[in-house]
Amino acid sequence: MGIEQYLRGGSVYLDTNIFIYAVEDFPEYAVLVRKIFEIIDQGSVKAFTSELTLAEVLVKPFMVENDTLISLYKDFIQDSPVLSVQPVTRQTFLNAARIRAQSTSRISLADAIHLASANIVQCHSFLTNDRRLLRQKLDNLEIILLENCVVD
Repeated sequence: MGIEQYLRGGSVYLDTNIFIYAVEDFPEYAVLVRKIFEIIDQGSVKAFTSELTLAEVLVKPFMVENDTLISLYKDFIQDSPVLSVQPVTRQTFLNAARIRAQSTSRISLADAIHLASANIVQCHSFLTNDRRLLRQKLDNLEIILLENCVVD
């Protein structure tokens, strides 16, 4: 299905891997990720992520001491006028615990925090490339696997 159809008229939560594909320019997803951010920049969909995303994307750049990549990630996530970065609050942790407790498969705390964050801000869709998250069922939140999307 086309990415525009998935994102039309709602709000989307962007999982960590979407930012990695965008900033580190993964060739197999470059066109699709550019299209996603074009749609977000046009204002036809609201984009959200969590403060946790910043911590996750910075691990490898810190390991290899890549200051350029660290700055790119910080600028992209912290300073975007079209991306809402949600704080990780006590309510987020409580919702994440509930998601983990109700999960039929083992879900990491980090993934549960992302899902809880998306749920708190009432996102309609959750864009990821983590197949494990397809097994999670949350009311009013559609898990969209990036690899199943195409550019319209």
